[in-house]
Amino acid sequence: MDICLSRRKLQTGAQLPIAYLTCNFAPPVGEQPCLMTHNDVQTLFHEFGHCMHHLLTKIEWPQVNGINGVEWDAVELPSQLMENWCWDEEILSRFAHHYQDGRPMPEDLKDRLLRSRSFQKALFLVRQLEYAMCDLRLHLEYDPEDPLDPLLLLDQVRSQVSVVPVPEWNRFLNSFGHIFGGGYSAGYYSYLWAEQLAADAWGRFQCEGSLEPGVGNALRKEILSVGASRPAIESFIAFRGRPPEQGPLLESYGLM
Repeated sequence: MDICLSRRKLQTGAQLPIAYLTCNFAPPVGEQPCLMTHNDVQTLFHEFGHCMHHLLTKIEWPQVNGINGVEWDAVELPSQLMENWCWDEEILSRFAHHYQDGRPMPEDLKDRLLRSRSFQKALFLVRQLEYAMCDLRLHLEYDPEDPLDPLLLLDQVRSQVSVVPVPEWNRFLNSFGHIFGGGYSAGYYSYLWAEQLAADAWGRFQCEGSLEPGVGNALRKEILSVGASRPAIESFIAFRGRPPEQGPLLESYGLM
């Protein structure tokens, strides 16, 4: 998702926001149309969450409307939240049909798809903890007068959280581009933090209904429309009615 125009106030009236999605789906082949994998659908829903965050803003200052200026560890909230509808049985029954005869996805296939979501998620979680803790410690504890060997630091972190040992010759850190050239320096934790916010926000939809208009309007009013005009944590609390909790994330991982 990228921005074409931001909302702003002009002498001629309001300039409405425009965003676009750059997709890389498999093209049609012969008479067969473009067919999307479930992973493709997730990506589309994810990026469309960013798109809605930009399009539904009511703030007229481009520096703080839409996705602009939103804290790095919260800007993924709308996009990661949107992914949950790809795993909702009611939503799947609406669009997951055979492209030739229109039959809905077989129940057995749907069940296996839904169960696959939590496959090895606990290992994924501790791996993300490993990456985030290593990133934070590398930036927090660096002493130019007495620098610690980064590989030794990673070994210390792995001794705390890793389940599967890695061989001594492993040099993952040398290619951890996120924290060196990818803009995530001391911010890799934001992946899990934003995912926690999204899982907790989805908990309200689970309680009140995934297609309940009142919840959707609250999401629009308290998060999507306000951009960075206030701290993201305040927007989350306004929507959820309380600070974020860890339980919904663990539940989404199948760990509760």
